[in-house]
Amino acid sequence: MSDSKQDGRKRPDPVKVPNAPAGGSVEMPGKDEAGAATAFSRKSYEKALKKLHVELVQLQQWVVHSGLKVCIVFEGRDGAGKGGTIKALTERVSPRVFRVIALPAPTEREKSQMYIQRYLPHLPAAGEVVIFDRSWYNRAGVERVMGFCTDQQAEDFLKAAPMVEKAIVNSGIILLKYWLEVSPEEQTRRLRDRFKDGRKLWKLSPMDLKSYSRWYDYSRARDAMFEATDTGWAPWHAVHSNDKKKARLAILRHILDSVPYQKLKPEKIALPPRQKRGDYVESAYKVKFINDEN
Repeated sequence: MSDSKQDGRKRPDPVKVPNAPAGGSVEMPGKDEAGAATAFSRKSYEKALKKLHVELVQLQQWVVHSGLKVCIVFEGRDGAGKGGTIKALTERVSPRVFRVIALPAPTEREKSQMYIQRYLPHLPAAGEVVIFDRSWYNRAGVERVMGFCTDQQAEDFLKAAPMVEKAIVNSGIILLKYWLEVSPEEQTRRLRDRFKDGRKLWKLSPMDLKSYSRWYDYSRARDAMFEATDTGWAPWHAVHSNDKKKARLAILRHILDSVPYQKLKPEKIALPPRQKRGDYVESAYKVKFINDEN
């Protein structure tokens, strides 16, 4: 029997998540007469996203009510759309429940620690959803490709990660790992767009430029990562992200289908009567409003 069968691992497909929602009632774009997929209109996308946001609020209420612990890992190439997907996931829920973790480069002290140690304090407690915008898999990707760790350190990480993730899952945490895959042509278009758009300049770092030329080094690192860490208890879910809207909806739908939750019965809410003015007299102090016309 092979090692992969003995330890419960399964080989990656590598793409498990179809580029369409796995369930639910969200409408996806259809096909034209030639059979090609049609693109989302802004109106269709916003309508589908609104439905998912309503469900995510229901999920949030259940997570808090039942004390669920959910950890979501987002990885992928530069420009694959991780940031936009995380924004779509979190823009209508509470940041106290859905916490986004994007760790900076490690300090000298952290470099001396066990590699995964600095990520562990951020794992969710009961009633929390923690989202890693890049995670411990930095060691399998950017650190390995850009020479910030040795090949031996990367290999040691790939051997250890499944065991650490099994401990995470055994502790009661629901662990979801997503890989966003973008084509080289679309990555080039998106990175060039950052040059021209002043709102996106912050997204472009010197590391992005250095790593851009190493497409196939990253491909090899990704393949090795899938091979070693795609397990039965913590599988990878990959999504083609050339179509950002379609990818976001697919991922949100998949999260909702992967985390068991129930819709709680809403409490009846009524605004209480507002108190009467009584003896209140408006202060003579002139508050300076920044949008005063005068």
